[in-house]
Amino acid sequence: MPYRRIVLKLSGEALKGSTNYGIDPLTIKAVAKDIKEIYDLGIEIIIIVGAGNIWRGVTASKLGMDRSQADYMGMIGTILNGLALQDGLEGLNIPTRVLSAINVNQVCEPYIRRKALSHLSKKRVIIIVGGTGNPYFSTDSAATLRASELDADLILMAKNGVDGVYDRDPRINKDAKLLKEVSYQEILEKKIEIMDMTAVSMAKDNHLVIKVFSMNKQGLIKKALLDDKVGTLIKE
Repeated sequence: MPYRRIVLKLSGEALKGSTNYGIDPLTIKAVAKDIKEIYDLGIEIIIIVGAGNIWRGVTASKLGMDRSQADYMGMIGTILNGLALQDGLEGLNIPTRVLSAINVNQVCEPYIRRKALSHLSKKRVIIIVGGTGNPYFSTDSAATLRASELDADLILMAKNGVDGVYDRDPRINKDAKLLKEVSYQEILEKKIEIMDMTAVSMAKDNHLVIKVFSMNKQGLIKKALLDDKVGTLIKE
């Protein structure tokens, strides 16, 4: 197995299932089963979860809400998703801890790097919520930050309805080409919008490897991990 420790970045939208918003319990169970497949391979797993199924800070700021306030509300949304995902994993007898970058001690532990590493050494899945703990940073940036400081070998970036990185926006350009491999420099130069540029720059500076894939079918997390034909690999 080429990977010892991975970060799995889940979009909040991937947890709403066929509903318009919120958390779909059946989807949580399906995602938990997918995570169990890679947990059973002996890989240490760090999960970063978004909150787009509950709240989007950028959208709220465009409607006139203070950006910092909106972002903090989004961070709280990630906590809701993290607790739901923890419940799904523990229902499959996978030991799981939720660690938050903002203090909510009644429901989860504060994020402390050494504590996170201790949990991983004990074969516990850790779910890190609350983003980076600061406004103006996306959960993509949180994923690259945690991958860097926790020494992960790979970031699996699960997108909702996007099966990889394209040379142009496939929603606008029907002839857009799916790239099987792309460099960070190319993403920065062409301003390819697969994740925010802060996350791209951080990943580039810290020599991270990212695999972008779609969560539109069950079983794709393990497939993205093991199959070179699935998704897009981003590296230097």
